[in-house]
Amino acid sequence: MGWTQQATYVKLGRVSLHTSRPLFVSSLTKANCRTLGPPFAPPPSFSGNVSPLYTMLRIKTPKSLRAKRELEKRAPRLVEYGKKTLILHGTKTSNVLNAVLTEIYHLKKDNAVKYSRRNDNIRPFESGGETSLEFYSLKTDCSLFVYGSHSKKRPDNLVIGRTYDHHIYDLVELGVENFKSMASFSYDKKIAPLIGSKPFFAFIGEGFENIDELKHLKEVLLDLFRGQVVKNLNLAGLDRVYVCTAVSATKVLFTHCALRLKKSGTIVPRMELVEVGPSMDLVVRRHRRPDESLRKEAMKIAPELTKKKEKNVSKDPIEGKIGKIYVPDQQVGSASLPFKPKGVKRERREAKEAKTEGSKHSEKKQKDDSA
Repeated sequence: MGWTQQATYVKLGRVSLHTSRPLFVSSLTKANCRTLGPPFAPPPSFSGNVSPLYTMLRIKTPKSLRAKRELEKRAPRLVEYGKKTLILHGTKTSNVLNAVLTEIYHLKKDNAVKYSRRNDNIRPFESGGETSLEFYSLKTDCSLFVYGSHSKKRPDNLVIGRTYDHHIYDLVELGVENFKSMASFSYDKKIAPLIGSKPFFAFIGEGFENIDELKHLKEVLLDLFRGQVVKNLNLAGLDRVYVCTAVSATKVLFTHCALRLKKSGTIVPRMELVEVGPSMDLVVRRHRRPDESLRKEAMKIAPELTKKKEKNVSKDPIEGKIGKIYVPDQQVGSASLPFKPKGVKRERREAKEAKTEGSKHSEKKQKDDSA
């Protein structure tokens, strides 16, 4: 039915595999092997109606220390570093959208990769149009992406998405309106936010808690701009705020402000917001949530990071760690004492004397009655 060969190769997607014997899969025919050319073509001695597939199962090992270090950087960890962002251009983009992508790249310059070429094969929300996007995500090791495109149907279109295991996790499509760049704002450059500093987030409006589209947008924006997750913060290093205001059910005003700390007469300084840009209106057009099974898989926590529950211990944000102590009922009356107190002896002696006096008094009374 097939042929045998000491080393068998085939191109399966973008993964190189190898095996010492051929495997049969119906997705690749003999004609397809010839189309791929050497080394994917079958040997001349092959004849038959069954179409074999040469599937490579070899895992390529790094040949240099540099390649080994790069693979170690991409290996999964118990505590991941900050997520990298991939910025891409579509087939056609407008001047406004080019400026938006450049501003986002400057805001995430310490942890972002920007491609300037046009990408004709990327079409989010369409079947088959996300293959190239997943390939670029794997190539650059980015788990976030921002894709910009412009068309008559969807002008100034911005797609923000996340990936899990370098496959599309969720997508949010936004329309950009009333864009103002950083250069259009005049302010003291001394208070300009530093690259890589941790930001504050202010989500104003009930829509971020009630409307599904805005709740999804809130999650994506937090993941996009928060950087690496840390446990402790130095207040002196907080110099920026992202303010998101829900104007309507599908429209959000996005503003980037710098923090200016002033004296307030107390330990906590008084904060003033200075708008430094960019500023824009984001209109939610389409969004796609992840499947429930995929979401559960992505939210899994390693057993090493889960803390064992302590019995009778609770934590309060104000009081801190609180413990409960259970004391059983003490049976003091029936407890055996190691010594007999003198007071008890005296009480018993007095009780005995009172008893004997009572008995003598009763005997004397009986004699008087008999006489």
